[in-house]
Amino acid sequence: MNFASDNWAGAHPAISQRLLAASAGFSAPYGASALDRKIEQQFNELFEREIAVYFVSTGTAANSLALAAVNRPGGVSFCHREAHMLEDECGAPEFFTHGARLAPVDGDNGKISPDNLQAEIERFPPNFVHAGQPMAISITQATEIGTLYQPEEISAIAAIAKTYQLPLHMDGARFANALVSLELTPAEMSWKLGVDIVSFGATKNGCWCAEALVFMNPAQAKDLPFIRKRAAQLVSKSRFIACQFEAYLDDGLWLNLARHANAMAARLQNGIANSKHARLAWHAEANEVFAVLDQRRADRLQQQGALFYPWNPPRAKPGLVAGQEVLVRLVTSFATAAPQVDAFIELLG
Repeated sequence: MNFASDNWAGAHPAISQRLLAASAGFSAPYGASALDRKIEQQFNELFEREIAVYFVSTGTAANSLALAAVNRPGGVSFCHREAHMLEDECGAPEFFTHGARLAPVDGDNGKISPDNLQAEIERFPPNFVHAGQPMAISITQATEIGTLYQPEEISAIAAIAKTYQLPLHMDGARFANALVSLELTPAEMSWKLGVDIVSFGATKNGCWCAEALVFMNPAQAKDLPFIRKRAAQLVSKSRFIACQFEAYLDDGLWLNLARHANAMAARLQNGIANSKHARLAWHAEANEVFAVLDQRRADRLQQQGALFYPWNPPRAKPGLVAGQEVLVRLVTSFATAAPQVDAFIELLG
């Protein structure tokens, strides 16, 4: 009953097998192998256009280097107040941009409010050197609380980005989970809505260590090869990342893994909704479920073998948790099995 994080799950067997096969023989390093080139072309086909893709080892690296690529002196990037890059990346985006700031933007359901975003951008008038200058907007899809930006919501934020000539970045650590839930293609959930850069995550969805930074306009990434090298993210034996993506994208494996994780979350959510001893904090739309439990019951579940994390209530939901209650996050993955979900629901009662 492991619902701590999809990072706890291992690698899918098909990906492990491809890693083993790639370990034999010799191959050009630093992204120059035939396999690297093949997967780069596959990303072009995936996004239905000529893009620039760079492999990195972590989602934090992808997010940080995305901002570093569009950095400006005194730069300010706008993200949701509870975005992963703001709360859970230990200042890495600021470090790799040499001090550019992250400006929090409020919004319900883990999503940036367009009105609040515009108001925050207006706090940095052009040529006012003391304030700094806007340089990017970042949204998280799926969000940190398991909700999804609908296409029209992404378009609304993209329109603001275009008005202020700011690149729009998407933190897609759970890109696949959002994609299958919305029933969109990668192109339809990114550049066709106005997204310029995507942190394309695969590690949470069955890979061992495979993340990609995708630029819809290759010219925007002209300095990224040097930025990535300087950040120690140019992997020498990059074929071991490329081969993971080869297996991941083959025959829609990545989408099937995400569908399974989402289905297990829906099963879990349904059980919690019917429990007399817990309530859903909000509706889950991907593979993260949030519930409110009595602290003693949460402790008892953990003692009985369930793994999950307590979670800070969103600032936009004051009064969500009362008295001796606790908000918990339960994450499903490609490796979550239905009997594990059912055992948890039975123990919850």
